[in-house]
Amino acid sequence: MGVTTISKIVKEVCCEIWEKLREECIPQPTTQMWQRISAEFEMYANFPNCCGAIDGKHIRIVNPAGGGSMFYNYKHFYSIVLLAMCDANYCFTYVNIGSCGKNSDSTIFQNSVLFQQLERNNLRLPAPKYLQGSNIVAPHIIIGDGAFGISNYVMKPYLRNDMSHKQKIFNYRLSRARRYIECTFGILSNKFRVFHTPMNVSFSNAKTIVKACCVLHNFIRVRDGYNGNDLLSISGLIDMNLQPVSRTGNTLREVFADYFISPAGSVSWQDRQIF
Repeated sequence: MGVTTISKIVKEVCCEIWEKLREECIPQPTTQMWQRISAEFEMYANFPNCCGAIDGKHIRIVNPAGGGSMFYNYKHFYSIVLLAMCDANYCFTYVNIGSCGKNSDSTIFQNSVLFQQLERNNLRLPAPKYLQGSNIVAPHIIIGDGAFGISNYVMKPYLRNDMSHKQKIFNYRLSRARRYIECTFGILSNKFRVFHTPMNVSFSNAKTIVKACCVLHNFIRVRDGYNGNDLLSISGLIDMNLQPVSRTGNTLREVFADYFISPAGSVSWQDRQIF
């Protein structure tokens, strides 16, 4: 078969995979599903009230005709961006695919359906609840790195300059939970080798291929279950780009930071990880 025929078949198959599996494998979470996700982040990552970890992944592409510098990213290659959120089982709960590589994660997020749903309180997140073992009531949030702006529903790390003990502990605890999205991206790339080299396809086809891979990733995770070999190292602090802090988000971050150094919220090994 010719290249054109194969390209057409690949696109049609990927479109069909996405359409047939999207609602089953990446459904819009219900309140009950968010509660399960939150419970699993607390169980596995020791971060309470967390409904997901969010980050962006640059997908290498050959610069499309007429693309100019729109797809050239800060890492000095051409890409489209997969902005995604995951649960504590390394499954995607939200994907936004196809933004140009020059756009930052925070810009893509602020223009996403997920951001709009959070702003309008339409995501059906659970009601605020007590942090375990305390009388502190906190809302449910998602976590990201320093590239995301902080708010009453998105948590990010403290600046790394002259951090207090409490702030270092918070950054460590947040980094443990945030690594789940990094690990999810790693599993995706290892499973589908199309991500190992630049995609030499049209912009439209690249988006379609990534969408199919994301939904197949979840399908395989559910079918095959958890594999301990999928885990990345989840220790220590990581370098993070930073966005400005809002007063509401900063106050809420202090609530979590205070909880993480309290008898109710601390874990036995956290001090060893920050020195």
